[in-house]
Amino acid sequence: MNIIKRLQGYLSADKDFIFSIRNIFGFTPENVSLYKLAFLHRSVAIEANGHKLSNERLEYLGDAVLSSVVADYLFKKFPYKDEGFLTEMRSKIVSREQLNKLSRKLGLDQFIQSNQDSKSFFRSMEGDAFEAFIGAIYLDHGYNFTKKIIVNRIINVHFDIDELVNTEVNFKSKLIEWSQKERKEVNFNVVTEIGSGNGKQYIVEIRVDNDTCATGQDYSIKGAEKIAAEKAFSTLHLEEYSH
Repeated sequence: MNIIKRLQGYLSADKDFIFSIRNIFGFTPENVSLYKLAFLHRSVAIEANGHKLSNERLEYLGDAVLSSVVADYLFKKFPYKDEGFLTEMRSKIVSREQLNKLSRKLGLDQFIQSNQDSKSFFRSMEGDAFEAFIGAIYLDHGYNFTKKIIVNRIINVHFDIDELVNTEVNFKSKLIEWSQKERKEVNFNVVTEIGSGNGKQYIVEIRVDNDTCATGQDYSIKGAEKIAAEKAFSTLHLEEYSH
């Protein structure tokens, strides 16, 4: 039955789309409509039963799946590294700028359906579509299959992990830079200390316009600030500012 479905797919109007996915990722989509939806930007959303259909829901799902797979990959690859290192490495891999570049490199950007003005307005369109595509794979083939695709076809092929390790991102300075550009007030505050002597740890809180945004805990104030700033980037969706 699967062979028949695939043959029907190749003969359908979507055959070029199916062939492209197979050539890039080495697998054949079963539910092609999911993948087509992954590239439907909200600027050209389709009205259906009183709801607007676009790739936003798939993007939400794909973001969670991608983050989970990358976290698992890094946890196993670096068994002795702390939370701060793993969090920073994950951000380097799944940053919006990185995913935008990856989408263009893979040629996925050419499948995106959007209006003429949206590309200049929505700077994360390519990366969003990539995450939606991951969501489509997950719904079509399941988590374990998606994990293999992400690790074997994306991370191992398109990322130099050793180079990323040596690429330093100062999230605190980037956060301050963002706040100045957007006219936001950002404060780093040591809210409490845990333990004493060599075992003392500091908890730093980041407040943006008096709202708590993120906290970080480490054996030094600088380390706690670094962890908190990295978390703030994720909370505020500022990945595009990390490069």
